Amino acid sequence: QDEYKPEKALSEEDLKNAVSVHHALASKATDYEKKPNVLKLKTADWRVLLFQAQSQDEMQTWINKINCVAAVFSAPPFPAAIGSQKKFSRPLLPATTTKLSQDEQLKSHETKLKQISTELAEHRSYPPDKKLKGKEVEDYKLKDHYLEFE
Repeated sequence: QDEYKPEKALSEEDLKNAVSVHHALASKATDYEKKPNVLKLKTADWRVLLFQAQSQDEMQTWINKINCVAAVFSAPPFPAAIGSQKKFSRPLLPATTTKLSQDEQLKSHETKLKQISTELAEHRSYPPDKKLKGKEVEDYKLKDHYLEFE
């Protein structure tokens, strides 16, 4: 709300309310119709924030810049925790910046996209039995939602 002053140190309140774009995704808010030129930012912890731009072009510029920064600086995820249960666990997303060069980061993203696409197709080829209810179905939906988002 206040005007930004670069020489002013950030307060603890500022840091607490900061939005990190690591592993975030910006897109046009197609499901929001109250105002024009609204973009949606989904963060690594799955919070959703809406921002309104002055124009369609400005909105697209913000989307492109946010996604570029998120892609360039997001370190590859750690593998999910391993347990004795079959329950799906999302991988851990580090908040640190990547140590990879931009070319290495691009190759990492391309490899991850292929891996996730294959995993999603395989996951969807074995849907849960229609007779099942509860945890198995919920786990299937959770994994499907995660893979689709990724």
